[in-house]
Parts: sequence; structure tokens; C-alpha cells
Amino acid sequence: MPRRFERLKAVLKSRMSDLTVLLENVEKPHNLSAILRTCDAVGVLEAHAIGMKKNIQTFNSTAQGSQKWVKIRNHLNTEEAVKSLKEKGFQIYGTCLNEKSFDYRDCDFTGPTAFVLGAEKWGLSHEATRLIDKSLLIPMRGMVQSLNVSVAASTLLFEALRQRHIANLIPKAGESLTPEMYDQVLFEWAYPQVASWCKIHGRKYPLLNQTGEIIESLPRNAKFHC
Repeated sequence: MPRRFERLKAVLKSRMSDLTVLLENVEKPHNLSAILRTCDAVGVLEAHAIGMKKNIQTFNSTAQGSQKWVKIRNHLNTEEAVKSLKEKGFQIYGTCLNEKSFDYRDCDFTGPTAFVLGAEKWGLSHEATRLIDKSLLIPMRGMVQSLNVSVAASTLLFEALRQRHIANLIPKAGESLTPEMYDQVLFEWAYPQVASWCKIHGRKYPLLNQTGEIIESLPRNAKFHC
């Protein structure tokens, strides 16, 4: 529907490709679902994960379908994931409690920012702690000294959004995405099954007209996915 297509374009134009989370062995579906829902709400384009098994990517009702709008990029290990993000210019912030940690409210998240969040029980690994650029802490007033991983992610992401809003850095016209990335994600959002078919057959995505209709002639078996 044209109205639905306009909604997809409006949301995509406000997505931020320079704000993300890197999840290290976060395995509980409830936490993963809650984190992706927050990513969608804030405007994160895609999330990253380390050591995530395919059978763990089971999203419950907490996600509210947000897994369709926030892609998860899987990485083999922590070093590869951090290296990949640093090569793209991201500042890597890790949530861990030590004498070198900074209050998250005193940090600047207006530049390319990746928050590394650790497993529910153990937190960040020693390797992740070694590789991050800066350690963050969220001050606690009670007996418990840590938050649930999904709550910590929400706290940090909305702080980044607040800072960017004050600095007038929230994209409004897709300026955070390259034209190629914008067209790719828009097609995947509008026609996820056709996009999967194209990937399987090594084809480029078909062109869309202004109302979101596919204007390229497709083989009969592909049309069943439209």
C-alpha cells in the first residue's frame, strides 16, 4: 500500500548508521528482543552480535516485530567485531565496573558510537574489556550494582539520542545513509521475501517506483513472493 510505503520511507530517513550496540554472548530471547525493540525506537539502523547461535535468535512478543526493522550482523569473535567497528570509525564503549570507568552522563555520544554489552550473568569478557576505547558505568543507588542488560542498553541508547537531539544531529532526510544503503534497506523492508529470493539467486534488487511498486519484470516463481 502506498501509505505503508511512505511510512517505511519516513522511518528509514531517520535511521542512524553511526549508533549501534555490540552484544557479546547475550543469549536470552527476552533480553535480545527488548534490546532490538529499543534500537528500533531510538532509530538504530543495525545491531551487532558475537557468538550468537542461530537457535538463540528466537524473538518473543517483547520484540513487537522490531527484529524485522533492525538487522543483526553476527561476528565470529570479539576481536573481529571490535576491529570491524573501529575500521568504520566507531568509538567503542563498554559497560563494566572498574576504577577507570566513566559515568555515562559525562561522555560524548554524538559521534559514531558502539555500546558493547556483555552476557547476562558474566558481563563483558576480559578480551572485550581490553579492546574497548572507554569503560562506562551507570551509577547505582541500591544494593545491586548492575542493571539487566536490556535496561542498560536502553539507558545508554536514549542518552545518545538525547545528546544528538540537543546537538541537532538526528537525521531527517536519510543523511546518515548512503543512497545505495537507503535503497537496499528500503527494498528489504518493503519486500523481504523477494529480497531473500534475490540473494539466493545472486540478483540485484528490482527497482521500485514512487509508490513502492516493483517496476521490473520478474520470473513467475519470484512473483509469488510479492
